[in-house]
Amino acid sequence: MEKAINSFLIFSVLALFLGCEQAGKKDQSLMDGKNIKPELSVAEIKADLLEKGYEIFDYVDPQTADTVIMQQYFIAFLKKGPNRSQNKKQADSLQTLHLEHLGRMYELGFADISGPFGDDGDIRGITIYNTPTLEIADSLANLDPMVKSGRLVIEMHPWWAAKGFPLR
Repeated sequence: MEKAINSFLIFSVLALFLGCEQAGKKDQSLMDGKNIKPELSVAEIKADLLEKGYEIFDYVDPQTADTVIMQQYFIAFLKKGPNRSQNKKQADSLQTLHLEHLGRMYELGFADISGPFGDDGDIRGITIYNTPTLEIADSLANLDPMVKSGRLVIEMHPWWAAKGFPLR
């Protein structure tokens, strides 16, 4: 378990570093006057999301009167599966493939955040999928080698969050 958490932490730090590096490159290109793209309006963002099939609604902040776009995401609870009889070598290999899958989901824009829980409970971790439908999110989650092996199972739920707001 400790090795799995350490592997995930290394993966997370690497993903964060690469994300910051890309953000820095984007900021630098803006300073150089290259690839300048005007920011999309709320109306343009909403139209794009609706065209792609996302569920959204407006929330008006009562204090600021700002309109916040609420988008439906899908949260996958990764739970202990029925087949946990793999030896250490097999489990380590599956863990590597699992992290590669999650990294690929992030790179392709289908998953926004993933992480393990810090206890040894039945729910092992979560992934938040950014897809238009539950069926797409469920299909992507079930491509995970840990799920395909039966070591994990997926429990998927719709989840609403403000579009574009970062974690703090």
